[in-house]
Amino acid sequence: MLNRIILIGRLVKEPELRYTPNGIPVATFRLAVDRTFTNSQTGQRETDFIDIVTWRKLAENCAQHLGKGRLVGVEGRLQIRSYETQDGQKRQKAEVVADNVQFLDRPKESGGSSGPSGPGPAAEGGGDDVKVSEDDIPF
Repeated sequence: MLNRIILIGRLVKEPELRYTPNGIPVATFRLAVDRTFTNSQTGQRETDFIDIVTWRKLAENCAQHLGKGRLVGVEGRLQIRSYETQDGQKRQKAEVVADNVQFLDRPKESGGSSGPSGPGPAAEGGGDDVKVSEDDIPF
């Protein structure tokens, strides 16, 4: 069986970094991904907002280097987890547990230091740079 997801989108807000009781870093963020087709009634593209979870060093890298509006590629697996609310209601949540996050644009810097001239490095995983043209981006 196969459970693999690849997404390209923009961060909705800053990643949130927390630590488990055992001290393991975990970062969560939401990715806005436009659909490739337009809505037949409004003629506009709809956007899906997908929750992403990263762990350990990848979580620390994402929390340190990513911010609202950054374009990223995410590779991971879909996870559906169940939990119970404080008032006893059972809920389910779908999220992508990422094992590779590729920074696809440069951060907007206000200082005089200059960074690399290409897309940012992969946060974890393979070192291959992804070349993305404006036509490949869904929004």
